[in-house]
Amino acid sequence: MEYFAGLDVSMEETHVCVLDRDGVITHQAKVASTPADIAQELKKAPACRRVVFETGRMAPMLFHGLADHGVPVVCVESRQAYQALKSLTTHKTDRNDARGLAHLARTGFFKSVHVKSLPAHAVRSLIIARKKLVGQRVTLENQIRGLAVVFGVRLPRALSPAFIEQALRSSEGITGLSAAMRGLIGARAAVLAAVAAIDADIKRMVRASEACRRLMTIPGVGQLTALAFTAAIDDPERFKRSRDVGPYLGLVPRRYQSGEVDYTGSISKCGDRRVRTLLYEAANVMLTRCRQPLKLKAWALAIAKRSTMRKARIALARRLAIIMHAMLRQGSEFKPA
Repeated sequence: MEYFAGLDVSMEETHVCVLDRDGVITHQAKVASTPADIAQELKKAPACRRVVFETGRMAPMLFHGLADHGVPVVCVESRQAYQALKSLTTHKTDRNDARGLAHLARTGFFKSVHVKSLPAHAVRSLIIARKKLVGQRVTLENQIRGLAVVFGVRLPRALSPAFIEQALRSSEGITGLSAAMRGLIGARAAVLAAVAAIDADIKRMVRASEACRRLMTIPGVGQLTALAFTAAIDDPERFKRSRDVGPYLGLVPRRYQSGEVDYTGSISKCGDRRVRTLLYEAANVMLTRCRQPLKLKAWALAIAKRSTMRKARIALARRLAIIMHAMLRQGSEFKPA
């Protein structure tokens, strides 16, 4: 007899449900959301052929932890699981969700997803932290400019020492404004120091990565783009074809077809938004700043002539993703010709 399990995971507790091939419940429990506790609880039930749980914030830790304990775990797409679970029970409870996931494991009606390695998630966390800090820096600078404009002072756009000096001069002798300016400038200095520390870490990681150094041979691809792309792909072999990377990153047109209706819209914007943005920026740099003759650039400019520059950038970003994946898979460098 084969057995299947479903795990409904929350921050503190996980509901476990084990079914046999006929869908009969053989074991149910509630344990702490740690790989060791879940694996120990599954040992109390018959050996399971498949253990299913949904994607979420705790998915990387649980997936790799349970795999290390020898559990045949599968992570499934949460949006698909939600639609399936909604039709199985009337009342949504953690216990019912665990039973529904066990039914998905039993029937095989699910779409498994690749769970990235923990080092890849660590790199992604670093890139996200940098993005948040840069956003905070821009917010602080805009706030400083806004306060100064009230008193008739227009600060320069350039991020130079003159920006800070002029901001301090504009607030001298004004009660309240001076303290506000100094507080905002101090916060901006702290954010800039944090961004500089993260940039130093990124630089060290790129220097230590042969894959990143190869990707940076492409005109327009810098350290951040190379590091973010390698972290997003994680394992190049999980894509059978390099052209599958475009849909994975949301760089292909969205399509809806039903009967006589066949609609092709804008790009789907699925996947990692930050990597998609970095690839778009790399394409823009290649089109506007790269001076050397490139077939890729000529191909994208031809698209711009018969369509728009924006569509050319998107098409070039998709082509860059395909080329970068092929380079990671083959261990080769970029060939301009």
